[in-house]
Amino acid sequence: MTKKNFEQALAKLEQIVAELEQGNLALDMGLKKFNEGIQLVSFCDKKLDEARNQVDLLLKKEDGGLTTVPFVTIQTDGEICVQPERAE
Repeated sequence: MTKKNFEQALAKLEQIVAELEQGNLALDMGLKKFNEGIQLVSFCDKKLDEARNQVDLLLKKEDGGLTTVPFVTIQTDGEICVQPERAE
């Protein structure tokens, strides 16, 4: 499958998941769809990482000015939170 963009890959992945959840596929076809889904997950994950690397959070400094900082995403209890990356 040619993956033109994230949205198309995600739509195809959702279609594959629906087909697999129905449980009507023969074993060989199910495995083929599963492998295609894994490739799509990898593609989408790569695109999301690329996007994360391009995005900064804009934060207000104490003097009222603005500064940008890298961000991290944290997933807890099924919710995704975006917060500034902490300097170590």
